[in-house]
Amino acid sequence: MANDNTDAAAIEQDRQLVLGAKSKGTLATLGAYTRLSGPGWLQSAITLGGGSLAGSLYLGVLGGAALLWLQPLAMILGIVMLSAIGYVTLSTGERPFQAINRNVNPVLGWGWAIATMMANLVWSLPQFSLGAAALRQNLLPGVLGTDAMPDLMGKVIACGAILFVCVVVVWFYESGRKGIRIFEYVLKIMVGIVIICFFGVVIKMSVTGKGLDWGWILHGFIPNVKLLSAPAKTFAPSIAAVAPQFQDFWTGMIVGQQRDVMITVTATAVGINMTFLLPYSMLRRGWDRDFRGLAVFDLATGLFIPFILATSCVVIASASQFHTQPAGGLLGETDAAGAPVQPAKNVAAAYAKNAAARVKHEVGADAFAALSDADVAQRVEALPDADKRMAAMLVKRDAFNLAHSLAPLTGDVVAHYVFGLGVIGMAISSIIILMLINGFVVCEILGLEPGGWPHRLGSLMPAIGALAPFIWTGGKAQFWLAVPTSVFGMTLIPIAYCTFFLVMNQKDLLGDDMPKGAKRVAWNLLMMIAITLTGIGSVYAVWSKAHWYGMAVVGAFILLALIVQFVRAGKSPASEAR
Repeated sequence: MANDNTDAAAIEQDRQLVLGAKSKGTLATLGAYTRLSGPGWLQSAITLGGGSLAGSLYLGVLGGAALLWLQPLAMILGIVMLSAIGYVTLSTGERPFQAINRNVNPVLGWGWAIATMMANLVWSLPQFSLGAAALRQNLLPGVLGTDAMPDLMGKVIACGAILFVCVVVVWFYESGRKGIRIFEYVLKIMVGIVIICFFGVVIKMSVTGKGLDWGWILHGFIPNVKLLSAPAKTFAPSIAAVAPQFQDFWTGMIVGQQRDVMITVTATAVGINMTFLLPYSMLRRGWDRDFRGLAVFDLATGLFIPFILATSCVVIASASQFHTQPAGGLLGETDAAGAPVQPAKNVAAAYAKNAAARVKHEVGADAFAALSDADVAQRVEALPDADKRMAAMLVKRDAFNLAHSLAPLTGDVVAHYVFGLGVIGMAISSIIILMLINGFVVCEILGLEPGGWPHRLGSLMPAIGALAPFIWTGGKAQFWLAVPTSVFGMTLIPIAYCTFFLVMNQKDLLGDDMPKGAKRVAWNLLMMIAITLTGIGSVYAVWSKAHWYGMAVVGAFILLALIVQFVRAGKSPASEAR
């Protein structure tokens, strides 16, 4: 009881700080908002993870600086919808899962919760894998690397250490309001480390050697939808060097990959689990309608700014090192001593795949299927240099390829230790938030108040990701686990957005707090733009990954929601009351 009284007094103190600052003007209000921000930083901690890192890397590989505009646009759309569900939550004081089930449709509410849990469990796998690799390859190679101890033991220690840190930090969240503040301060520090690390790399690149072309970079923030159907202009000389009959093949490969990464980045900048986290983290802090302005400010400063700084720096670094540049060691390069450069395993495998696709295009699918591995390798070796160069340009690099490539430019300390610190910060902060969200989901599914042991035990479920370095090998196990969940999560984003749109226009739920006049028109226009663009991306993602099977699942989900809606509409008020 004493703790409840203390929390109530602290919440009231925050309320008076906000109200008093508003009476003093804009600067005082911004100062109070900065002091009280928190939930937006939780959003940053999850979105700045392995997915953002990989997406940013490949945006730079494919489009150079020309795709820098994409992630800011995707984040703006996400913040519009997060602001909407935050507005509803703070206006009503209700947990949104219950409000959606009662006022909109239980199929949408349960679909939202289940998709969030699936995303938490599956997306924890690559975070642990990325974090363990950063510890062993970048930060502690002499302690946990393969030269220092057996591979299995190194993985166990690295994953165990990451899990221990994450569990301890999440446990703070359950120790009352003071614990929540400590939790948020820790995450702010981790997000800050991520930003400083990647920002530092870009600053170092800009003052070293030839520097960076900032005119080219700034131009990349201007939206260019032509990249959905045409390669970046910087590929033109390389495509022109290929024999005319194969130029369409390479153009098609580039466009297909550009489109995939554009759609994926747009759909995952604000993931399905982020939409679940925000309202519950606000309610947990005791916020209500007096904090609605703070909520929007918090998302702008705690989510948008860190996300754009970190991801843009990764895109810039990737573009300067990899865009239109063949991956090292694939075209017979030699080092200063004249010895052949050995490509990394992932780079060599990706090159072989690209080159084999070119051979398949030339000989036809049936003839290609009849070729042995040795025959394919021989034909790959016989490809013209221009085709080999294209295959080497389009290799998918990872974070550690980028760190290695920066070594001559920034030195080993920046390239391996600082870059590694940023990667481990991304991984750990994402795992922490995945655990926190999962605790909220479990409590909602069980119909319990968020908090206590149910939340703690639910938070431990994403710890399954600690198995990632042992099973996340890039083979079929990874494919069949990650693809269906990612597609389902992408599909639910526009459905969740439609749900928030309906809730935002629910007079029965919001009452006098429902926006009116020009404000309502602006809200609805922005939400419809977000729904339309993410809907297009969702349909493309489902079709490209699961074809008619995926479309059938989406159709069945929508049909179920419609049936339930008609059944509910047919019930009398008296039967609803009973």
